[in-house]
Amino acid sequence: MDETEKVAKKAIPDMEKVTKLALKNGGVLATLYFDIHTKTKDKAQEIGAGFVERLLGEPGVIYAVGEIEEPIQEGDLFSTPVQVKVLSKSFTHLANLCAVHSPFSIEILQPDEIRLQLSEAHDVLANIATTTSDYKKYIVEKLATPEEREKFNKILEKRAELGKKILGMGEGKK
Repeated sequence: MDETEKVAKKAIPDMEKVTKLALKNGGVLATLYFDIHTKTKDKAQEIGAGFVERLLGEPGVIYAVGEIEEPIQEGDLFSTPVQVKVLSKSFTHLANLCAVHSPFSIEILQPDEIRLQLSEAHDVLANIATTTSDYKKYIVEKLATPEEREKFNKILEKRAELGKKILGMGEGKK
């Protein structure tokens, strides 16, 4: 048995132990599927490896193990399927990860059932709303005419006023 096999035999039981403990405490084990497109074969694999490494640094990610397929040439681009098994601290962390990195598919492996506290459901929905709003704002800033941007900014101002009004109503009830 070589050194790599020895390390692997020690690490696998630890990963299983970490996974069981995380799942017991509300964690979620999932496989996320991505597709990376680049102009060169080598760059596709480099970006895939860097991407998996970046996922490891995301909030709530306990571990991420990636499998990068051989790049496939499609015209003048290379496409690389990337499959990443992620253990997150919670469903909320997994949802945030998906909102930020946009996998084309997600498969929750464990647990068999997900229960959310109302506060967690609020967090998930707020993150989805914020991420969508950020994307809309980016698109409008990059593609809209000055008139369309002005109209969009007026809508945002009205939303902010409405938000303040709603928050004020909530404080008045306390």
